[in-house]
Amino acid sequence: MQSIILWLCVLSDLLLLMAVFVIANGHRHRVRLKKQRDTLLKEKEATLGFVHNVGEVFADAENIELNELLDRVLHYAVRTCNATSGAIHLINAAHTQLEARAVSGIFPPPFETDTIQETLKEGTAETIEKTIREMPILLGMGLIGQTAAHGHAVLVEDAELDSRVPRFHLNLLQIRTLLVLPMRFGNHTIGVMTLVNRVDGKRFSLANLNLAQALAAQASVPIHYAGLQEALEYKRQIDRDMKIAKQIQSSLLPQHLPTCSSIDLSAFSLPAMEIGGDYYDGIQIDDRHICLVIADVSGKGVGGALMMAVCRSVLRVNAPNIYNPSDMLCALNKTLSSNLAEDMFISMLYMVLNVETHQLSFARAGHEAPILLRNGSQKPERIETAGIAIGLVDQDIFEEAIETKNITLESGDLLLAYTDGISEAMNPEGEEWGLDRLLHATERLAGNSTQEILGEIRKEVVAFAADNRQYDDMTMLALKINSPQ
Repeated sequence: MQSIILWLCVLSDLLLLMAVFVIANGHRHRVRLKKQRDTLLKEKEATLGFVHNVGEVFADAENIELNELLDRVLHYAVRTCNATSGAIHLINAAHTQLEARAVSGIFPPPFETDTIQETLKEGTAETIEKTIREMPILLGMGLIGQTAAHGHAVLVEDAELDSRVPRFHLNLLQIRTLLVLPMRFGNHTIGVMTLVNRVDGKRFSLANLNLAQALAAQASVPIHYAGLQEALEYKRQIDRDMKIAKQIQSSLLPQHLPTCSSIDLSAFSLPAMEIGGDYYDGIQIDDRHICLVIADVSGKGVGGALMMAVCRSVLRVNAPNIYNPSDMLCALNKTLSSNLAEDMFISMLYMVLNVETHQLSFARAGHEAPILLRNGSQKPERIETAGIAIGLVDQDIFEEAIETKNITLESGDLLLAYTDGISEAMNPEGEEWGLDRLLHATERLAGNSTQEILGEIRKEVVAFAADNRQYDDMTMLALKINSPQ
């Protein structure tokens, strides 16, 4: 009987323990379910908040500039995911690297180098942001570069366990958890949004990743079009600047060439782009002498135009004091060589004409030889002289190579100077207008005035080129000795 009672007591204790275990386990299960419920409620609240507020982020996206839009998107992403910092990098126009266009908070650099560690020793927010903005990221380099290259989002819950995450000495730059999200327009990645660390010290979750990815997807469309608008506005600004530059350059070319009853003088310049590198001028040196110059700067566009302006200034300062063309070209080479880029040079024909005796002195610095057609002759000739283009060789070699030639022009003689854009003008079939056509045009038009001669040659060259885009400026200068009254 006692054993039965003892057995019943043990059984009762076991049942009691089982009941306590079931109750405790049920409590833990309820706690776990409650936590899951709370998490789901928070995610639901965050999702509903995202849906409710995301419209405000892009409400007037078409009316704001790109940088402001990027700042707004990043601010909202950081707030939605409770991140401490973030950045948006956009792929550049050449599609070779990413550039930071928006930074929020103290954002750690995306990769670690000794230079970066040294730069960030001070640890100021300004230094860190400046480093981020000035640090381009090559496609495929680091987590951000890889995300841009492959278009896949990255969730790093525990950064200490991931070797791809950089390590920094400064505590404020330590990365504990990380989100890296591609921003895609159609099938193309246009940028990457990165979020670092949570404010509450927790890890980023899959829910954070989904929300941030949804925001990145929503943001990509207005960002793409804002980028197009930015590029369009940039082009418009360049067009405005080029138009002003064209007006300035036109004003640098002589509005009127020197006039004299014994000579007929005309010129024109037709730039291949908005502005060009060709230059011509006519300067009254004194009562008896005028200088005539035609030049071609090897660089086209803005660079060629700037060097042309410098060349003009130096030439006009020196022209009244130097009558020998070789001396003038030597002076120009000495002054300009140090200012020319390695791949830039200037070819020039410099002439000094005595308007009373019609003696013409000239020298060539690697320029096209002028064409001379004597009155009564049927055959034009090219007048060759030695010389090297300005900026190609040392001063001693230049001075040794250059030479001045003197000829006397007679009544009815015609001299044409030109840049190689005339002879090398190309038609749609790839054929050059050529020197022969220029010589034949000189023969055929020799009886006309210089203005008529140049007008016809210009018309023929333009008609020959048709719609084919020209890559070299076209400039000509014509001098003719008038018959005595």
